[in-house]
Amino acid sequence: MKSFCILLVTILCSIAAVGQSTKGLTGIKDTSYSSYSALKHTHKTHPNALLVTENTFGGITEKRDIPYTNTTTRDLYLDAFWPKEKSRKLRPAILIIHGGGWRSGNRTQHIPLAQKLASLGYITFTAEYRLSTEALYPAAVNDLKAALRWIRANAKTYGLDTTKIASLGFSAGGQLAALIGNTNNMPKFEGNQGNLNHSSAVQAIIDIDGILAYIHPESGEGDDSRSTSAATYWFGYSKDEKPELWQEASALTYAGKNTPPTLFINSSVDRMHAGRDDYRKKLAQYHIYTEVHTFPDSPHSFCLFTPWFDPTVGYIDTFLKKVF
Repeated sequence: MKSFCILLVTILCSIAAVGQSTKGLTGIKDTSYSSYSALKHTHKTHPNALLVTENTFGGITEKRDIPYTNTTTRDLYLDAFWPKEKSRKLRPAILIIHGGGWRSGNRTQHIPLAQKLASLGYITFTAEYRLSTEALYPAAVNDLKAALRWIRANAKTYGLDTTKIASLGFSAGGQLAALIGNTNNMPKFEGNQGNLNHSSAVQAIIDIDGILAYIHPESGEGDDSRSTSAATYWFGYSKDEKPELWQEASALTYAGKNTPPTLFINSSVDRMHAGRDDYRKKLAQYHIYTEVHTFPDSPHSFCLFTPWFDPTVGYIDTFLKKVF
């Protein structure tokens, strides 16, 4: 009996002491998700989809590869796009966050979107952040908060209104845009990278097919039955090992009276907006504005392609003009 008790205690202790997995920290870029791989996948069901490529707008200025913070191991970069025409009024700004399962993708995928929105009068920034091949959660959150502080610290350079900054993201970037927008002024998410005397708060959220909750009846995240899921790689724990961490990283956990107005632009892939309706119900209790647009029979990566790109831009512009 004594030996059985010792064995039981040993097993329980080993379960409790499950360590964070670092097997995903390969240090090698994961290029599995790109605009071209997404187009190839999309053509299986939507053969007429066309990739929107970078454009040269005569009315905007661009500056690329600007270092916005240092992680102690390397610099992180963003790109800036803004109207050439001088304005007496300060302009609203948008931080654009790419997707790729917190593991792949890159900021250049949304340069066409940044350029188009800049041509409409916004100051836009496409920022890189550390992916799960390089650093685990919450590194990406800390990075993007640092990008927002950099934007505020450099507001005069671009003539931007620091009271009108939106976080916009697609897929994993949408999840991150919603999370950083719902954790305004929460020290635990700030990190310690650069411009700490400036705020990282945003005043609007635009979530393009990003989930609001990981552990949710509508969510497909965390299925490790065939291979390690993207979210498990990012957290370093499965959702069974550390569910509280998965809840901590869910925007739905914080949605409420302090949440900024939120726009959802969604594909017809339901699991990509898990928790959205519950999130909207929470905001409705406080009369906070939300808006949803869903493209019927559309692929997950719709915002990168024609015919969905232009209406996506239109929804963003209309929403920001309304809330700003």
